[in-house]
Amino acid sequence: MSYTQTAKDLGVEFPEAGEPGYLNLCIRTGNLLITSGHVSDQKGIVGDGAVTTEQAYEAAKDCAIKILQSVHAEHGTLDDLRVIKLLGCVYSQQEYTDQHLVINGASDLLHEIFGKDGDGFHARSAVGFAALPTGVSVEIEAIFEIKS
Repeated sequence: MSYTQTAKDLGVEFPEAGEPGYLNLCIRTGNLLITSGHVSDQKGIVGDGAVTTEQAYEAAKDCAIKILQSVHAEHGTLDDLRVIKLLGCVYSQQEYTDQHLVINGASDLLHEIFGKDGDGFHARSAVGFAALPTGVSVEIEAIFEIKS
């Protein structure tokens, strides 16, 4: 089964590309697709009682869905891609140390689509931040390789 079809089977929708925004959400250079940071709809500080690790995990998954939509809009498919790297940013209180568990929300989705032992096996950083734009809980950027 194709990666695009697997994503669709998991509920990822690929709407028609809209008007370009202020920044490019996904840009191609050579055989790489590099995304801008994609933010969650979830707002609030993780670990202070307002946002749980589980809620932030879902927010990271939401970011990954948005990334896949931007990649699909730029490239037209997910089928000949390999996930190279994620940078996950978590708006968290100073004492919070489970940022890696939050960003697993994105990694787990990419593993489901691209395979954990194959094209979905990626490098990753998960970092805590004192603030993120507009108070979102999670922001993630990604790099994909075009294999063909």
